[in-house]
Amino acid sequence: MKTDPLQKAKEYSFLLLKYRLRSEKEIYVRLKQKKFPEEIIKEALSFLKAKKFLDDELFARAWADSRLKRSLGLRKIKEELRQKGISKETIEFCLARLKQGYCEEGIVEELARQRFEKLKGIEPKKAKSRVYAYLLRRGFSPETIIDTVNQL
Repeated sequence: MKTDPLQKAKEYSFLLLKYRLRSEKEIYVRLKQKKFPEEIIKEALSFLKAKKFLDDELFARAWADSRLKRSLGLRKIKEELRQKGISKETIEFCLARLKQGYCEEGIVEELARQRFEKLKGIEPKKAKSRVYAYLLRRGFSPETIIDTVNQL
């Protein structure tokens, strides 16, 4: 007995969604990797969106909140959302919501202090450079990093 490819695509999508929310692009890419035909992928995505199992705005909010809790900067969060196929408008809306009550300087200062503590035995100039690179990788603005690192 041969199973319906659309049903298989839906089941695989549900399997992926069981572990965490996904963006439309993530599901699309995973179905493509499993070599599902384009029309089957489109039908499966339409079904998931119609039944509200797939919602890029909800995914973006949840992803951004979880990344903010991990002390990532807004630039890094924005880049990750873009890579996950979230629309520019949704990203901007999501970041505007995050900026309320967000203090980049405070987060950068706390992370810089923690990092300097770990790098105690290293020459100060080298430690500053490592802290700067660390904070830059976490998505904070270079201006804020420079100001904070120079104050510490």
